[in-house]
Amino acid sequence: MDSYADWLRARDDGELRALLSARPELGAPVPADIAALAARATTPTAINRALDRLDRFALAVLETVLVLPRPVDAADLPGAAGASPEQAADAVARLRRHGLIWGDGPINPAPGVRQALPHPAGLGPPVREVFAGYPVERLTDLITDLSGAAPRGFPDAGRLLDRLAELLAEPEPLIDDAGPEARAALDQLAWGPPVGRVADARRPVRTATASTPIERLLARGLLAAEDDRTVTLPREVALHLRGGSLFRDVSPVPPPLTGGEARRDDLVVGAAAGEAFATVRMVEELLERWGVDPPPVLRSGGLAVRDLRAASTLLDVEEWRASLLVEIAYAAGLLTRSGDLDGEWLPTPAYDLWLMRDTAGRWTELARAWLKSGRVAGLAGERDDRDRLINTLSEAVARGGAPDIRMSVLRVLGEAEPGVAVDADSVRARLSWLRPRRSGTLRDRLVGWTLREAAVLGLTGFGRLAPYGRDLLDGDDPEPGLEKHLPAPVDKVLVQADLTAVAPGPLVTELARELALAADVESTGGATVYRFTPTSVRRALDAGRTAADLTGLLTRHSSTPLPQPLTYLIEDVARRHGHLRVGALASYVRSDDAATLDEIMADRRSVSLRLHRLAPGVLASGMQRADLLEGLRAMGLSPVAESPEGGVIVTRPDAQRAEPSPTAEIVRVRPDEGADPAMVAATVRALRAGDEAARHGAEQARLRADAPSGEPPRSPTVATVELLRGAVENGSRVWIGYLDQQGQSSSRIVEPVRVEGGFLTGYDATRAAVHRFALHRITGVAELDDE
Repeated sequence: MDSYADWLRARDDGELRALLSARPELGAPVPADIAALAARATTPTAINRALDRLDRFALAVLETVLVLPRPVDAADLPGAAGASPEQAADAVARLRRHGLIWGDGPINPAPGVRQALPHPAGLGPPVREVFAGYPVERLTDLITDLSGAAPRGFPDAGRLLDRLAELLAEPEPLIDDAGPEARAALDQLAWGPPVGRVADARRPVRTATASTPIERLLARGLLAAEDDRTVTLPREVALHLRGGSLFRDVSPVPPPLTGGEARRDDLVVGAAAGEAFATVRMVEELLERWGVDPPPVLRSGGLAVRDLRAASTLLDVEEWRASLLVEIAYAAGLLTRSGDLDGEWLPTPAYDLWLMRDTAGRWTELARAWLKSGRVAGLAGERDDRDRLINTLSEAVARGGAPDIRMSVLRVLGEAEPGVAVDADSVRARLSWLRPRRSGTLRDRLVGWTLREAAVLGLTGFGRLAPYGRDLLDGDDPEPGLEKHLPAPVDKVLVQADLTAVAPGPLVTELARELALAADVESTGGATVYRFTPTSVRRALDAGRTAADLTGLLTRHSSTPLPQPLTYLIEDVARRHGHLRVGALASYVRSDDAATLDEIMADRRSVSLRLHRLAPGVLASGMQRADLLEGLRAMGLSPVAESPEGGVIVTRPDAQRAEPSPTAEIVRVRPDEGADPAMVAATVRALRAGDEAARHGAEQARLRADAPSGEPPRSPTVATVELLRGAVENGSRVWIGYLDQQGQSSSRIVEPVRVEGGFLTGYDATRAAVHRFALHRITGVAELDDE
């Protein structure tokens, strides 16, 4: 460990920045010095995370370093790994950049790497290691059976192990002597993993008494018993079975991306933009409905299956797609649950702000939320390990590796040749090469789900990544690239004589809401068809609109004069609307037309309403007002609810909103990927300062910069934030006044790196460390000159 830390300490600042950029978790929080960085970099968790980032060839080169006898020379790697010197040198440079190997001469694996890869290249330990746990008597018997003579004198375990290694250096005669069944067992272990499970593995066995294939292998030292149930294939035997090769098939370059012939670029972006627009429209339609009629939260959390099916029917899509839209809305902070118990799924206030953005801006929020969310909608409807149903919006759909896999899949699509629409198998093969340690059934399924969801969201079209999707992955603004391919919102509809209205494109939000209230959607697609019916017109009147309001709305937004059948329908429904008034006695029916009440009393269908006459114009009922309203409407009448003061009650419920809880998953996406270069540079400076401080001990105070004399600066809050942001952009130092938690004022010289979330992060030259400062505790900022 000391040598590894010294090697890190000898790296220049550029190499340390490369290490922290490749493994950003090593810099959070900032280590005190290089020794602390070395200790953190060699912990099992850090080593495994670094190994997970390696591609198949780099991992093979690292395994070769572990297998070759020490010291390992770089010139030995190309032949052992089956690559050219240039390819091996490139892999070695990557491994050094990740801090997984070290040494300026012979190559050494970093501390902890050997423990993280116990079976490099699928090989077991050498003979001297795998038989080291055998007692001397057992080793003596084994050597006697193999050589035909007992060892002379009283040899110790070390000499016996050396002799055994000599006897197993050419194991072919022993393998032939063990028989074909024993050879077949060895072939099963030859390419790894080199361990197997057997019963009573440590039982004493000799070549003369061995009866089973496993016993014959144990008696000849071709398998070693590590414990009572585990046997291991020695490395020398495995290499002999492999013909001396370390790897069966390891390519230094990734597999090619193959697939069908791609469509033209204009067709690709057109199809993708169409799906993007449809996604935004359906999320809005769903949340509008749930704002009025929210589904309940299951006691176990999540959304009930019946509510998911209702959403699927409302949007006219498959259930998996409805589940995806719900999860995206939740991840984007547009949807949350109200309360902890017996809550409902409601839109958040952020949804109203989202509605104020244009279509491209809305889609960008949804796409970024999907990319960064750890929730996997494809798991909804399946069973967990305890055979319990996984519901949409439940915690069971969370998978931590989902964001990385989504990003990797889309980047693979972006690397495809212009004329190729990459298929799923090709993507899986490429990812298996890029991240071999992260392969598995779930990863393969996530690849399929990602490709399907990316197409639905409009990131891809006909299997190819859309140009604005590439902008999103690169951290650029995708809105300009998407906006020019989206249909412009319209505020005109074509009202026809068959009581339909055709919207030739996406409607402006207010018009879409009013039409959804006064008419029913009959069909969707390139154009949306709305149909006016007595029920839909009455729905608008119940919501407080008048006949004049509806006629005026349609007149303003119709590209043609209103047809007479529609105006007649509105006037007819309005004339009968409110003719009857329903109150609560439990309830009553009131009308100025006594003949209408006579007709109701004479109708056999009114028997279930339990009506009786109180006055010539008043009927009373024991039913609740809502039930009475429904019963009268079933008879073909158009009553309205009446308040105790005699006014009309608007029966359409107001849209509801719920504040997201602190634990709700709201994705606030930063466009950058990986480590912030400015933060990395500040971390390197702090590491160097910490190293110097540890080296000089009492003299560490001289390593810190002195703040200017005088009172700390003071400036207005807005000016403070602007000055700090300007310093971040210019890379300059500033002088700040800062109040600690006890209210003590101090002066600091800071190189700002980031201003976000109410904090300033930067290198504090007066403390020689990276610090976070709460913005509300900064009393003021002043610029400093070069001196």
